[in-house]
Amino acid sequence: MAEDETTGEVIGTVTGIDHTRAFSDPEQGTSLWCLAVDPQARHAGIGETLVRRLGEHFKARGAAFMDLSVLHDNEQAIALYEKLGFRRIPAFSVKRKNSINERLFASPLEAYDALNPYARLIVDEARRRGVHVEITDAEGGFFRLSNGGRSVHCRESLSELTSGVAMSICDDKAVTRRVVERAGLIVPEQMTAGDDEAALAAFLDKHGRVVVKPARGEQGRAVAVGLSTLDEVRAAIQAAREVCDRVLIEACFEGEDLRLVVIDFKLVAAAIRRPPHVIGDGRSTVRQLIETLSRRRAAATGGESTIPIDAETERCLSLSDLTLDDVLEEGRDVVVRKAANLHTGGSIHDVTAIVHPRLVEAAVKAARAIDIPVVGIDFMVKGPTDPDYVFIEANERPGLANHEPQPTAERFLDLLFPLSGHRAARNALGKM
Repeated sequence: MAEDETTGEVIGTVTGIDHTRAFSDPEQGTSLWCLAVDPQARHAGIGETLVRRLGEHFKARGAAFMDLSVLHDNEQAIALYEKLGFRRIPAFSVKRKNSINERLFASPLEAYDALNPYARLIVDEARRRGVHVEITDAEGGFFRLSNGGRSVHCRESLSELTSGVAMSICDDKAVTRRVVERAGLIVPEQMTAGDDEAALAAFLDKHGRVVVKPARGEQGRAVAVGLSTLDEVRAAIQAAREVCDRVLIEACFEGEDLRLVVIDFKLVAAAIRRPPHVIGDGRSTVRQLIETLSRRRAAATGGESTIPIDAETERCLSLSDLTLDDVLEEGRDVVVRKAANLHTGGSIHDVTAIVHPRLVEAAVKAARAIDIPVVGIDFMVKGPTDPDYVFIEANERPGLANHEPQPTAERFLDLLFPLSGHRAARNALGKM
């Protein structure tokens, strides 16, 4: 087991089997049975270290070899094992069908490999239930699901069940704010960026720190957090106008970024989203550390999460008196962007089991006010167990794959096709 000495969190595990103890193997072999590494861990080489340690453990006990099996298309794992000296051998084996290899037993789905992780999670759950899947535009994440005479066209977690009006409300952050404020939610003070420098200066002076973001936009593009000077605000407004002509300025609420996924007006998942940060090793520059972390985040998310190296990154580093070319001393932890969005390198930490009931109540109230069946509600909070919050925005197409092991895809299919899946069967048998 690998543990982060600073936080105490488990960041990786490896499991091996001693064939001699298991079934008196005359060849005295062993197997690497399972290797798991936290995709959000900041340290490099965890998997390699765990495998080496397992091999050393078995070798010290007289084992003759250690074998393993891996899916033929898992290029990242194969590259690791070949680096460690494993060699391929000709062998015939029969594997039982399970949740990992299930797709290998099903007929191939055209364009499946071109789907992003958010669409693929839903498609996999649909096929598991026997729901027919037709991929209509893989690159865009579009697919049609059909079952029992009902057909629903989807783009990832956005389906035809979400109305155009609800989408329009979510699309414009100023409109979203007004709608949820009327429903009784707590919202930050906000103004629209214009030519009135005096009004801008007064707003900044009143709040001390502000957030600048385009009125329309997604995936954290051109969002700048924690701005404290007029020059920073002006530069952020200019960057945000490249995404949308209308730019919003909000009071900055100190705390953590909480995403709550609400499906069919019930909470399914809650997670704290943290901004990307790097830890120095005393040798690498900040730029190198960011690039390394960015590659690892991209590999863990199918290319969905990377850390931009841009003016916002440089601004955040300057708050710590650093530049991209500085060598970061060993053990120093530095936040490289203030926004916690996954697509700009943020990480996600599940808090569904501990989230405060008042936060859940507010998220469901927001979903009902917008009248949207599937939504990601973003709050700034002091902590997931604290009832205080400020509403930030609503996302009409939340990434369900970001919240495993919570059953986001299952609840999405339950919404679309209530008579499919195990829950419906248990209901029919009177077991729920």
